[in-house]
Amino acid sequence: MRVLVTGGAGFIGSHTAEALLASGHAVRILDGLMPPVHPRRVKPWIPPGAQFLRGDVRKRRDWEAALEGVDAVYHFAAYQDYLLDFGTFFHVNVVGTALLYEVAVRRRLPLRKVVVASSQAVYGEGRYRCAEHGACFPDIRSRARLDRGEWEVPCPQCGGAMVSEPTDETFVNPQNQYALSKHAQESLALRLGHQYEIPTVALRYSIVQGPRQSFYNAYSGACRIFCLAVHHGRRPVVYEDGRQVRDFVNIRDAVRAGLLVLDRPEADGQAFNVGGGVPYTIMDFAHTVIKAFGADMEPEVTGEYRFGDTRHICSDIRRLRALGWEPTESPEQSVAEYVAWLRTFPRVPDVLAQAARRMRRTAVLRRVADRSTA
Repeated sequence: MRVLVTGGAGFIGSHTAEALLASGHAVRILDGLMPPVHPRRVKPWIPPGAQFLRGDVRKRRDWEAALEGVDAVYHFAAYQDYLLDFGTFFHVNVVGTALLYEVAVRRRLPLRKVVVASSQAVYGEGRYRCAEHGACFPDIRSRARLDRGEWEVPCPQCGGAMVSEPTDETFVNPQNQYALSKHAQESLALRLGHQYEIPTVALRYSIVQGPRQSFYNAYSGACRIFCLAVHHGRRPVVYEDGRQVRDFVNIRDAVRAGLLVLDRPEADGQAFNVGGGVPYTIMDFAHTVIKAFGADMEPEVTGEYRFGDTRHICSDIRRLRALGWEPTESPEQSVAEYVAWLRTFPRVPDVLAQAARRMRRTAVLRRVADRSTA
């Protein structure tokens, strides 16, 4: 097949392009090489053998050139950050995807598959269970509670304690600008794909980890943030109390999921969770990073939090398992690979302090009002 990979010079995109080439497909990459992921003076990673087009998914003419003669599309190009660029999230993630389908429909392109990269973020807090009131999907935590250091999510009916459960694909509750844009993106793609008979699949990735995750973007990504801190001899900063839960998936497992759905018509029209399936506290993950470096330190809990962050989320991956996919790599392996990759660079810029200052200035990163309540 002739396959277009948007965002193909990025993290998941470049690994996917490599795997497609290794499987005998012809690959074309469309990437805007936008900072901070791609600094202007840093050569991007373009897999050998791939055709490269520099372009912007917000521009129709770039889509027209990129889609010419292709059979399938992996759409990874996206805007992801903790900044207040609300318009950019929707212009890139939603309008860019709409243009993909607009060009395909108007030109009657015979696309055999479109795979859209969505996110676990569409679930917000995900699924919880109250002992008295059963399962529920709570709303975003209030700023007032967070300012008091009240991290856990209470039952919306009785105010009692709840337990987080693995979240399947049936209910979404996006709670920040990135999550809202990814939900809109996948909804648009699946609806237009069905309406215009363009087989489409949405993959809701958990936190994907591994080599080539740009260390120039320090606003999100626990692995790179913690690794950058320890690499520069500082303790990794853990927000809230460190007991918040995530699940992590290795880049190779994520790529295998993407290639699996390419040739599986039974996947069409569906969204699939792509995750590790195992809950992991952020504090434990920080210790994993420290151990990978062989450092003698402890994570630092500062009493800060990022407004809009989810407290606990772990994806239920049974739907993708039913297609024959299974995660094979541990978070420890992913971290070890990222550390080894990071050490191949003679100079790694220290961008964490600048990123934190900017998030504080925009009130994304806030401090608990009274540390005694944390």
